Amino acid sequence: MIRIRFRGCKPPIVAGGLAAALLAACGPSAPKPVDAPETIDSAEAGYVAPPIVESVQRAGGAITLSGQGAAETDLRLRSPTGETVSGRSDKEGRWSLTVANAPGVRLFGLSTTREGRSVQAEGYVMVAEGGDVALLRAGAGARRLAASSSSPRILAIDLDREGGAVVSGVATPGAGLNVRVDRVTRGGGRTDDEGRFFISLTDSLAPGPHDIQVAGDGGETAVSVVTSPPRPLVTGPFRAERAPQGWRIDWMTPGGGIQTTLLIGGPR
Repeated sequence: MIRIRFRGCKPPIVAGGLAAALLAACGPSAPKPVDAPETIDSAEAGYVAPPIVESVQRAGGAITLSGQGAAETDLRLRSPTGETVSGRSDKEGRWSLTVANAPGVRLFGLSTTREGRSVQAEGYVMVAEGGDVALLRAGAGARRLAASSSSPRILAIDLDREGGAVVSGVATPGAGLNVRVDRVTRGGGRTDDEGRFFISLTDSLAPGPHDIQVAGDGGETAVSVVTSPPRPLVTGPFRAERAPQGWRIDWMTPGGGIQTTLLIGGPR
């Protein structure tokens, strides 16, 4: 079941092949595992805080990500294909990186480096055509960079091989919410101070069509999805395809497993 939130980006425990491709996304230098420098956890580095993506701006053919991190450090976005964008934070730790708007979906590892020590941001930064941006997190729900909402809005559903699932989205800050699957209550929780919710289902989600409803303070919303277990990856560390609700992304987690993220609707 998807229950645990992992922070940082550790290499898969399998060697070569897809693991090497994923290390290219995670590591701050060469794509080969033997050449990847040590990534230091922020607690060990002490003075190097992991970068956090806070906002996205879309203008013409450019997508600009902005956020907060350690002051005056080098930052880098890197994809498994070798696409790299570099920048530097200012004295207050603010930073921005711009990528081109391109067809399909791309995943990036985001890291910050100071004096040879690197810290990886939590999860992988997903950038889809049109400027849809989300943070894909192993063992947890995706965090979409989307506008807040006074009423519940489902933004993503994450699944693992055993059918464990997390429903995530936005609503009023502090709102109490319940999740129903096919009219049966399967979980509940509250939104955080930003109005975001990440609710783990109490039971596995069987493959097939489902009606998923989130209701509580501020109203209710529902989506219809067809779920299936994550499929093996053949040509790279992730696969993205159009689905009726938006995008389906099967991706390799840092631990070597495969997680499926269903993005519901487009950015607003």
